[in-house]
Amino acid sequence: MKRIKLCQTPDYSDHNTGSSADQRMECSPDRFLTELPGRETAAVSWNQEGEQIHLEISLPYEGVYGLGERFNGLNQKGKDLVIKVEEKFCYQGEKTYCPMPFFFTDTGFGFYADTSCVTEFEFKEKIRCVLPAGIEIVIFTGTPASVISEYMELCGRAVLPPDYAFGPWISANHWNSEADVYTQIENLEKFVFPASVLVMEAWSDEATFYLFNGASCTGGDKERLAVSDLDFSKSSRFRDPAEMIRKLHEKGLHLVLWQIPVYKKQGGDEEVSVQNEKDRQEALENRLCVMNPDNTPYEIPEGHWFAGSWVPDFTNPRTRSSWFGKRQYLLDMGVDGFKTDGGEFIYRDDVVFADGSAGREGINRYAADYLRAYTEFIGSGRVLFSRAGYTGMHTVPMHWAGDHQSDNEEFVSTLHAGLSASVSGIIFWGFDIGGFAGSLPSLDLYRRATQMACFCPVMQWHSEPDGGQFRELMAGGSGNNERSPWNMAEAYGCPGFIEEMRYWHWLRINLLPYICSSARKCVRENMPFMRPLVYGWPQDREAAANEDEYCFGDGLLVAPLMEEDSTQRQVYLPEGGWYNFFTKERTEGGRSVMTTGGGPGVFVREHQGIALQTEQGKKLGEPVKHREAADWKLHLILAGRSGEYTYLSDREPVSITWDYPDVSVAGGHIDGLSWEIWV
Repeated sequence: MKRIKLCQTPDYSDHNTGSSADQRMECSPDRFLTELPGRETAAVSWNQEGEQIHLEISLPYEGVYGLGERFNGLNQKGKDLVIKVEEKFCYQGEKTYCPMPFFFTDTGFGFYADTSCVTEFEFKEKIRCVLPAGIEIVIFTGTPASVISEYMELCGRAVLPPDYAFGPWISANHWNSEADVYTQIENLEKFVFPASVLVMEAWSDEATFYLFNGASCTGGDKERLAVSDLDFSKSSRFRDPAEMIRKLHEKGLHLVLWQIPVYKKQGGDEEVSVQNEKDRQEALENRLCVMNPDNTPYEIPEGHWFAGSWVPDFTNPRTRSSWFGKRQYLLDMGVDGFKTDGGEFIYRDDVVFADGSAGREGINRYAADYLRAYTEFIGSGRVLFSRAGYTGMHTVPMHWAGDHQSDNEEFVSTLHAGLSASVSGIIFWGFDIGGFAGSLPSLDLYRRATQMACFCPVMQWHSEPDGGQFRELMAGGSGNNERSPWNMAEAYGCPGFIEEMRYWHWLRINLLPYICSSARKCVRENMPFMRPLVYGWPQDREAAANEDEYCFGDGLLVAPLMEEDSTQRQVYLPEGGWYNFFTKERTEGGRSVMTTGGGPGVFVREHQGIALQTEQGKKLGEPVKHREAADWKLHLILAGRSGEYTYLSDREPVSITWDYPDVSVAGGHIDGLSWEIWV
């Protein structure tokens, strides 16, 4: 790894000396060479024009990957990209909520620009970049795995979410009361569906975003609120949220509440919140918000989400103390985390932050500051679920792909987003099953999306408000927009659909030991969870060109059904042996095969292990009526005649090695451990 500061002071010493160890160089408008893992060389040159550096990279490459969460494809060669955090409702195209000035090529060259400013990249025959003058760039060489690992290490250590975060999530925007929560508990039990997280978006007063609907604050002038400072006596929606949370926890459900970083501007037909006005006055008097150069609060411009609202400045310690002091009571009640939406709110270069930085950096950096502040606030054992972000987003817990229409074009773009996010260092990612916006998805789309989500780090269904939040642009269907399996079945008059979807939710529960173990390994070793085939086989041209398959941890290869009304597809299997997860049939790789069975292609890699939890007498995907009393046992699939697998739990690691028919287990003890060897 080489660090190069692009500056105007000549320093021609040791431009290309030393080993692969970290090097720092200051370079005038100049040129240097970097040897790639093969016999090829990358030539990097640049010149300064005013406050901009125009940098050019000449190297052989067929694919370029990374650059944050990208909806327009995995391989960015041939495209021009702007690295800028942007909020776009559906059909993101070239825009993204979460860009990063980091990329690598299939030929072993990696690049990172250490700046929060907007940058530009052109990936044609040569790679051209427009960067701020005086910044530091970092050059990596090696395999995709080593480049991504070094980049992640450079940006900070990854955060491991709690195990419950890997179970199924349920969410719908219109849930806004205790009654809605109890209805969801009843539905899960009625239809025998597992879930571990319930997300409420419309829980709050839509003004402060820390008071429950209908509640009032009796300690309104206190910097740190306690549960006793809240009055729920006049609320028709929440009479005892602490008891509601207790009941959720009894059922194995964890509560996540929606957040947005604004001091909201109120007016029009809505009732003005007295507490929100107090917060705005406090923010004004103490400069808790992002400011204009004339010392007035910056307002989100017209035409954007939450126009006219002020934006909290999380670079200011006093802002963090005030903001989270008013939300501490939620954690005290037992709230398990937050859905940290928004953050794409800086639209001007000249705004001022408390740490002395300007909007020039804040356009991209703001979302990252927002998420890191919340990550510090919630501590361990809780989750965030975030949309926007920037460099180093593996250092905050979890991400989702944002707003998408319920159509197949958006579904395909969502997979591209997940894979590009993963090779940009984002470990834990998910999407809204079947899409978030517009009319209900077709049963076919919902089915295929559920199958893919079963093999993603986060499995979640969610929906926008009934009728659509942007009715003038793209109205949703009339009636209930909820994307729950039971509402889908009712809307289409297909009661058997519930049973079909139940299988994939319970299969997710079966997979949890493998998923949680893989999550721990990804965090320890700076590895993505979802890995496009180029990650492991960059020299295999067919693997490198593939954009709709991925490895899910070390042991599974997943090929979702991406075409409408498809029940089978061609799957490219890289070299080595592969076992069909559903049939146990072995196939030699280095070629394409056709899937069978009507679902996604899922294959176990030879010489790898898969840890599952099962109950005596139950098949995979079969429901357990009383899950809390289920006699779960750890069962291992050991693929191939020999291999080794380390199962990582929150206790001592368990190492399993096998050479058929012998199996050796070392490390921690697991009661009732069983296994089968696929040969």
